[in-house]
Amino acid sequence: MEKRITDFIKEQSCISICCVDAEARPHAFTCFYTFDAEEGYLYFKSSEDTLHGKILPVNTAVAGSIVPNKLNPLQIKGIQLEGEYVNTDAENSRGKKLYYLQHPYALATPGRIWCIKINSIKMTDNTLVFGEKIKWER
Repeated sequence: MEKRITDFIKEQSCISICCVDAEARPHAFTCFYTFDAEEGYLYFKSSEDTLHGKILPVNTAVAGSIVPNKLNPLQIKGIQLEGEYVNTDAENSRGKKLYYLQHPYALATPGRIWCIKINSIKMTDNTLVFGEKIKWER
């Protein structure tokens, strides 16, 4: 994955994720995340009682977007991604370590660590060249 993409994702803290239920109704949610650049995974904490907590184990496909923590309308920058929810012990144990290192206060809240395997990214970066797109695929 290109360094500009990984650097941008690491600098931000919040992602909007969309999943689709069994009736093809989209559901979007926003959460804090931790990025594992080595594996191309995003980890977030949430409850299984949420709507997305019920959808993801059934329909694992997701799309998401990450924008800067502080928006500058003259220097548009952001990421659109496509991926899938994965749930294995190895990813969850690694994800827990990474997530709680970055968000130690989250230890005090209920929920579990979820893992999104990123399959593709399109990054827009107008800070250097207007309309520049950087693409990555697994």
